[in-house]
Amino acid sequence: EFGVEGAWWGSAGRDWVIEPQIPLYEGERLRALSPTLFLQLDPFYASIILFVGRAWDAITDPMVGFFISKTSWTRFGRLMPWIIFSTPFAVISYFLIWFVPDISRGQVMWYLVFYCIFQTLVTCFHVPYSALTMFISREQSERDSATAYRMTVEVLGTVLGTAIQGQIVGKVVTPCIESPLFIGKTNSSVAMEELNMTHDTGSLTDTRNAYMIAAGVIGGLYILCAVILSVGVQEKRESSELQSDEPVSFFQGLKLVMNHGAYIKLIAGFLFTSLAFMLLEGNFALFCTYTLGFRNEFQNILLAIMLSATLTIPLWQWFLTRFGKKTAVYVGISSAIPFLIVVAVLDSNLIITYIVAVAAGISVAAAFLLPWSMLPDVVDDFKLQHPDSHGHEAIFFSFYVFFTKFTSGVSLGISTLSLDFAGYQTRGCSQPSEVHFTLKMLVSAVPVGLILLGLLLFKLYPIDEEKRRKNKKALQDLREESNSSSESDNTELASIV
Repeated sequence: EFGVEGAWWGSAGRDWVIEPQIPLYEGERLRALSPTLFLQLDPFYASIILFVGRAWDAITDPMVGFFISKTSWTRFGRLMPWIIFSTPFAVISYFLIWFVPDISRGQVMWYLVFYCIFQTLVTCFHVPYSALTMFISREQSERDSATAYRMTVEVLGTVLGTAIQGQIVGKVVTPCIESPLFIGKTNSSVAMEELNMTHDTGSLTDTRNAYMIAAGVIGGLYILCAVILSVGVQEKRESSELQSDEPVSFFQGLKLVMNHGAYIKLIAGFLFTSLAFMLLEGNFALFCTYTLGFRNEFQNILLAIMLSATLTIPLWQWFLTRFGKKTAVYVGISSAIPFLIVVAVLDSNLIITYIVAVAAGISVAAAFLLPWSMLPDVVDDFKLQHPDSHGHEAIFFSFYVFFTKFTSGVSLGISTLSLDFAGYQTRGCSQPSEVHFTLKMLVSAVPVGLILLGLLLFKLYPIDEEKRRKNKKALQDLREESNSSSESDNTELASIV
């Protein structure tokens, strides 16, 4: 799944907007999907596709979480059937997103339908995949370790997707346009559309073929990883549930989850820190290309960020085990602040840029790992406060997934509107000074402010290491009490018989 996300990354900074869960922005008026370049789709319709897809996500994420919580246990488990059966359809819909139908009308509806289907199927994969942490062990340390492995492989998958998509699609060269061609234009958007309409047909065919090949490769990896997951991981029913049989409706469960104070505070801090890093990652390619002048280096710089994140996740796993999760949040996420200030203040320097990329990757690793590592602690705390209400793990994780996508959409909107207001020239070899200033704000000042705000909200998060230990002991006592009560009932029933 994260290889798919990385594949969106691999197209970034080329000459059009793409829209992954972690977006990268290149283009004006929200040119939201890469196929719009070779399909010649109007950016307005691309915006509609993106907006409707996000609105659809807002509905499907909590609903999928609720349906998973109501799914009966099978010999494969409760979560694994969702992963197994959604995978082939997700791959097909992903492939069809990059396919250009040979129809004169209805292309907008084609992409709208398959984009929404793909988002739904990814939700059917991602929500149970994320919640699987709660179904493999009762031990907090084992869950933390599993989360660390999961996030390491997720980041590695993003790196692979970036590399694969970038190498395949990157062979189709799309040259930049000299700025003087547009400076005298009063409507650069119209000029851009005229340019796209006159784009060489052979080049468009090559671009389409490149995207189809990349989609096929990424889809194959998606299936391979899903097979490994389904064969190599086994759910444990007793790991997630206390013995209780009181069902609750969707709205009752939703109310219980959203009224849990620790969950709300964790999500609030997570929203702002995630938005900070999405803005940084989403605009760093443009910042390197135009403000710093490293047009031919941005792919390598992005890979440096993701490789750094991949390699340092085990470090943060050790750190949170040694010093606690809240301390790891403060140290890990705040460590990016001085480097973000340096890259915006100092003159263009390739070595410093790579240093900042590595430092940003270290903080990205903390931002990837720690919120997901803290979520199981919130679920345990919820179980203690509501011992007669169980099976809500998927709802907790589904809203976490939704808020990740929500911050992605907010980040995309902020970046697109800011760059459009500053006068960004699509495919220009250079940009106005206002665009350079805007990019500095989007990769430095704004992320720093959001990180500080997020860390202040994390201060309100009530589950520290002492609280975790108390919750662990209380859960063990509660399970032992439940098991002894069940054994007593069985003994009494046997004596009656």
